[in-house]
Amino acid sequence: MAFNWVYNFPEVSFPSQRRLPFNEKLKWTLIVLVLFFILGLVPLFGLGANALEQFDYLSAILASEFGSLVSLGIGPIVTASIVLQLLNGSGMVKFDLTSEEGKKRFHGIQKWLSVGFVIFESFVYVFMGGLAPAETLAGTPAFVSTQFLLVFQLFLGGMMILFLDDVINKWGFGSGVSLFIAAGVSKQIIVRAFNPLPSPTNPDVASGAIPALVQHLAGGEPTAAILIMASLIATAAVFAIAVFGQAMKVEIPLSFGRVRGYGIRWPLQFIYTSNIPVILISALIANVQLWARLMENWGHPILGTFVGSTPATGIVSWLHSPNVVEKLITSSFTLGNLGQASFYMLFLVVGSVVFSIFWVQTSGMDARAQAKNIMASGLQIPGFRRDERVLEHILNRYIWPLTVMGAIFVGVLAGVADISGALVHGTSLLLTVMIIYRLYEDIATQHLYDMNPMFRKFME
Repeated sequence: MAFNWVYNFPEVSFPSQRRLPFNEKLKWTLIVLVLFFILGLVPLFGLGANALEQFDYLSAILASEFGSLVSLGIGPIVTASIVLQLLNGSGMVKFDLTSEEGKKRFHGIQKWLSVGFVIFESFVYVFMGGLAPAETLAGTPAFVSTQFLLVFQLFLGGMMILFLDDVINKWGFGSGVSLFIAAGVSKQIIVRAFNPLPSPTNPDVASGAIPALVQHLAGGEPTAAILIMASLIATAAVFAIAVFGQAMKVEIPLSFGRVRGYGIRWPLQFIYTSNIPVILISALIANVQLWARLMENWGHPILGTFVGSTPATGIVSWLHSPNVVEKLITSSFTLGNLGQASFYMLFLVVGSVVFSIFWVQTSGMDARAQAKNIMASGLQIPGFRRDERVLEHILNRYIWPLTVMGAIFVGVLAGVADISGALVHGTSLLLTVMIIYRLYEDIATQHLYDMNPMFRKFME
């Protein structure tokens, strides 16, 4: 077969049981989380200049710690997914995702492509000056050898992330990509909200928002206090709206064809594709900003320039959201800020819709796949004959509107959080809420499965 190499990628083996017990999944999830945090604390040996450490937003989206073994984060995995979805959606490369063989081929190629991006991004980060050896070694043979040593360490860390993601997908709760993002962002929220230590830029004020708010109120600084309160309110509001949207669903009544009087409701989430579209569009923006910074360091600012860590010109300036609320409070708002904020939100919304549609088509969430799952469970819609085509037609009435509306919802919410100045980047906050909510649902379902013998029998 021409694609035998696709299936020969080293991977974590599947568990022997059909469904792992709750405690077993919880154990592996916690082990992987601890390993992920430990890897983020291991610095790269030989690192001198770290031009990427100022990009906190990018590190949250990519689940990375620039300057550590996990500097690449989930970037290679997500980039590989974006490339394959674009190729499949455009028809340049076609995968038959309705068959098991097609799905295996798709996931096999995605893994090999992820490895390719691990190698490629490792070289890019080092040789374009993002993560560079000490300047004192410049012009010496040791400089080049240290560069390759850094590349090797980044490759090693990237491969660890790939395998840890595989462990979560097969032995834990949810997906590794989502879990790593939620872990990193949760740490940022706790630190930025409650850290009592002095701020590096202003030693007289605490780094955490809540201690700083108390200090500003006590010191009679109303403008600074209002800015912090606006940030806290924006964070809480986005959190609450995201939870509300995640809880919304459409329930389709189904009945057992052979047993009269018994039925269930098949839930379709309002945010049908969950956090995947906003992960992909945010990772795309993050990659553009990283490339812009690296190319600026290389002396070719094709994508734009930066002032400190803030994009100033070019494409990256339009893919960066201004803090509109802060500018309104400080009376520095301009029409240029309005245009920049509008373009940024439009890009987020359109990108989320596009990736949401691609994801439904490539991940087995389309109406045909759902109809097959329902038919295989022995269920049917009351009042309609038991036919997969009829079921697919009815599901299409719900799935495509939910796919588009859910993507618009997450795109708008992420954009609003950004321009309102939440504690962390809006996309990061939204992702974390949705990931934790979905993780809660997975844990609750698994717990019900372990505790209720009738539910276990139905699932099997």
